[in-house]
Amino acid sequence: MSIRHRVSLCLMLGSLSVSMLSGCYNRPNPYVRQAQLQARAQWDKNQTLTAQKHAAEQQAAQMAMELQTANSRLANLDAERSQLHERYASLLSQATNPLSGDATRKFEELSRKYPEFDFDPATGVSKFRADVLFDTGKDELKPSAQNVLTEFANLMNSPDASRFHILVVGHTDDQPIKKPTTHSRHETNWHLSTNRANSVVMALSKFGLKQNRMGAAGYSMFQPVEANADDRSRQRNRRVEIFILAPEASVAGWDPATSIN
Repeated sequence: MSIRHRVSLCLMLGSLSVSMLSGCYNRPNPYVRQAQLQARAQWDKNQTLTAQKHAAEQQAAQMAMELQTANSRLANLDAERSQLHERYASLLSQATNPLSGDATRKFEELSRKYPEFDFDPATGVSKFRADVLFDTGKDELKPSAQNVLTEFANLMNSPDASRFHILVVGHTDDQPIKKPTTHSRHETNWHLSTNRANSVVMALSKFGLKQNRMGAAGYSMFQPVEANADDRSRQRNRRVEIFILAPEASVAGWDPATSIN
């Protein structure tokens, strides 16, 4: 019964007291109560949504800051890589052998002793085919690579070459990494080329060459010696190069003059 009907009924009952008539007005209305409960539920929901919106805005702001930081780091890495690339290109185009005649002859003898070791007396650049040093898709040096790297380290520590530094550079062919076992260790050819350069550096360190005389870099598939047209050309492009650098040479901001020998 509506409130209007209840009031009319109360007026018809003239014998009722004022207090009873008042009760007719004050009797709870279930529809009003239901509306109040719905309003309260909607208010609670709005409060929850407001809190969730505020949390989402804070999270978005945090993610934006992290993205800005990540982009800044990527920009720095790109700048460093560009600088290293320019230096590498310069080494290729203007390389001259800094070694003395006697030291050059010793490296040539090492090249004749180990066919897998290719030494250019005009530039002082040494090259290894990657499949000579490493199994396919791996960065662990083969046992057969130990001897030539040991003798290379010994030559670099000889009086004629002890003042020189080296840059170890890894290269791959253009084939993407597909095997899951290889991908778990080397996500891309970038990873594989740099990991192989690092392995050579660590091996030379183990064989006595001081780490502050060395640098490592990887160029993935982007510095081929010839087009990746077939298996033979791809084999040539899979390689590790070692540049012998004059004491004053700097690579990608690395100043050998600050090294502590």
